[in-house]
Amino acid sequence: MQTLASAARAIGSLPLDLRHGRVVSVRGALIEVEGLGGAAQIGSRMSIETGSGVLAAEVTGFESGLAQCLPFSDPQGLMVGTAAWLEASSFAVRPCDGWLGRMVDGLGRPIDGKPPLPRGPEPQPIKASPPAAAARARVGRRIETGVRSLDLFVPLCRGQRLGLFAGSGVGKSVLLSMLARWTECDVAVIGLIGERGREVQEFVEDDLGPEGLARSVVVVATSDEPALMRRQAAWTTMAIAEHFRDRGLNVLCLMDSVTRFAMAQREIGLASGEPPATKGYTPTVFAELPRLLERAGPGLPGQGSITGLFTVLVDGDDHNEPVADAVRGILDGHVVITRRIAERGRYPAIDLLKSVSRTLPHCLETEQNDTRLAARRVLSTYADMEDIVRLGAYKAGSNPDVDNAVAIAPRIETLLTQGKGDRGDMKQAFATMAQLVEGGDEDAL
Repeated sequence: MQTLASAARAIGSLPLDLRHGRVVSVRGALIEVEGLGGAAQIGSRMSIETGSGVLAAEVTGFESGLAQCLPFSDPQGLMVGTAAWLEASSFAVRPCDGWLGRMVDGLGRPIDGKPPLPRGPEPQPIKASPPAAAARARVGRRIETGVRSLDLFVPLCRGQRLGLFAGSGVGKSVLLSMLARWTECDVAVIGLIGERGREVQEFVEDDLGPEGLARSVVVVATSDEPALMRRQAAWTTMAIAEHFRDRGLNVLCLMDSVTRFAMAQREIGLASGEPPATKGYTPTVFAELPRLLERAGPGLPGQGSITGLFTVLVDGDDHNEPVADAVRGILDGHVVITRRIAERGRYPAIDLLKSVSRTLPHCLETEQNDTRLAARRVLSTYADMEDIVRLGAYKAGSNPDVDNAVAIAPRIETLLTQGKGDRGDMKQAFATMAQLVEGGDEDAL
């Protein structure tokens, strides 16, 4: 009896098992689970039984003692009363050099049909804080992108974060592919968030190519995947980039697109009961955007850097819509790609007068900056008078500045026109543009 009593006391002192629960409600994409009070946390990973297997999900909120979860895949076959259990309080990936040349999903699982991924020695949390503002290094030297429009007018520096703002169908993805192949870096981490499924292989095989893929990790979440997976893919992209940065490497992080990350967060917020705000975007959208984007940039002294290039799909070509406006205020510069320039056949269709790099003028040499400013003045003068000149209402000789712009601006446009396979040379481009603005050799092009 004494033995049974001591055993009973020992059993009574053990904590209750709060790691298992059951599904009590399914409302749209939202799954409510009871029995996890005191154990589940925001961000906890869960597994839920379904008729077709085990469904991975994440805890996104709580209400009336119920854990509210969203699934990472289609919840087909889910029923009320099925078992659910906690897997971990947070999610992490274990990247290493063996991930280079591979394609993974938002959970870090291989999707390229190749052997399983090796596991790195240290877990990398997918949701991490950026380096402390007072401790992180400053933006580094200028790097060459191979895109003449950017190298001449919107230069990119190591550790800088630049946004590519464009409507649909104006060459944003093509520009991103050029930057992925040509921009100086040790490692590239590319997040394709909410992209068309048919374009993934085209991007990897045609745009990135074998050489580009060999130095890259590609994270993919297509548009048909649940909102939670699309958001997760953006976080996983940054976590992989942070792993290589912490090893002292200079990382190029490309994300296409931040807008679809924001849309995924809006779906998650609305499903969890958040009130819609501007254009239906919930408050957490504007809280999560800086948390995601601030993770790019220089690391601590002795670490590497993450140079971030983020595309923003502007709604209805409105560059002041809520997501574009919020992202523009966070990043270190913005590149505006306009339909008007694309329609006249100049690619990349970058509006140079509306694009800004916040590392200017310090990242350029004095002579290069003088050439850039002179060319901007020419293009600005021509833009002001373009319609009058085309209508034939301007009389040559009326204004020397306009005469100069009419002669030079089309030749600058020709210099900036670039195809997918035409890699630019920054020094040669500056020399050519200097000849043009100084009225030099007519054969400079």
